[in-house]
Amino acid sequence: MTADLARHPGGPGISPSRPAPIPRRSALERLLTPTLALGIVVLLVVSGCTGPLQTTFMESLQIMTGHLIPGMPWMTDGSLTVSQDQAVWSFRVPRALLAGIAGASLALAGALLQANVRNPLAEPYILGVSAGAGVGAVLAIVAGSTAVAGIGLNASAFAGAAAATALVYLLAKQDGVIAPSRLILAGVALGSLLSAVTNFLTITTDAQNVYSVLFFLLGSVSAATYPQLLLPGLALLAVSVFAMLRSRALNAFLAGDETATALGVNVESMRRTLLLATALLTATTVAVSGGIGFVGLVVPHAARILVGSDHRKMLPVSIFGGALFLMVTDLLARSVAQPAEIPLGILTATVGAPFFLWLMRSNGAVRGGIKR
Repeated sequence: MTADLARHPGGPGISPSRPAPIPRRSALERLLTPTLALGIVVLLVVSGCTGPLQTTFMESLQIMTGHLIPGMPWMTDGSLTVSQDQAVWSFRVPRALLAGIAGASLALAGALLQANVRNPLAEPYILGVSAGAGVGAVLAIVAGSTAVAGIGLNASAFAGAAAATALVYLLAKQDGVIAPSRLILAGVALGSLLSAVTNFLTITTDAQNVYSVLFFLLGSVSAATYPQLLLPGLALLAVSVFAMLRSRALNAFLAGDETATALGVNVESMRRTLLLATALLTATTVAVSGGIGFVGLVVPHAARILVGSDHRKMLPVSIFGGALFLMVTDLLARSVAQPAEIPLGILTATVGAPFFLWLMRSNGAVRGGIKR
């Protein structure tokens, strides 16, 4: 034993001239994010060829390519009709893109919020932001846009979400500090109050408004347009870049406030920034797609199960996984019960819950923080 230690001063089995090997990432961890990204592209083309007007996969791909790359011969040789071009490019593509942006935003918001408050049950709507957006949207539907300073439904929903965020922040703040438990309790209480206001407005409005109200509250991207993609797309890009740059600080949050502070993280400043980022993602998403639940709760957990809790690996999987999940859900929403359409909020739980329960039974559940 003494001879061994003399030969290896770093300890038994450790060579000072040969550092310990760095564990290699598994094939799943290396390939999952590129696979999800490829799946999003394929699903975008599939969404383009799905609908009442018959369009093949290749025709859908040609239309998208023709609009992105000018001068493609098939756009002018008569092989594609004007109706096909309009159906794919003007209606189906923006709808699929909005579903992808909304899913990615909600999943990222859920991941950030769960790290912020260190609560596995945390999800974007727990802050009351969705309930605030619901009040604003229902006011626009029930009383007309003049009731909310003459702005439209999407802007009214965003204003309601912003107001709810400000209220939650003020209620959760005490002595200049935001406690995670106060943040959750304030969000739940305010969300319940705002939901009660929404329900009151719904039952007292005219019958013809009820369907529009319920469809918004349950979530839909059926009326998506390209201008609607701008604000949520920019919010997603900005918060994604911020989150990846601060992924090490997010990892430190998992060990608690004291450990994070010891590692050089300004906990209070970081917590306020994460709250703002989560509220921004949720508000911009709900304003254009309505109340789509379940995505922000389950997708981050599924990502942790698949690749672990390191935010440098988990965040990209959450973003791309959330986008792919909601794009698949939207495709089902407009295909399962044609010509009727199922609200997204119903299908996200119906499709996502069994998949997540299956993941919980897998060997990666413990690595993702879900105890057996």
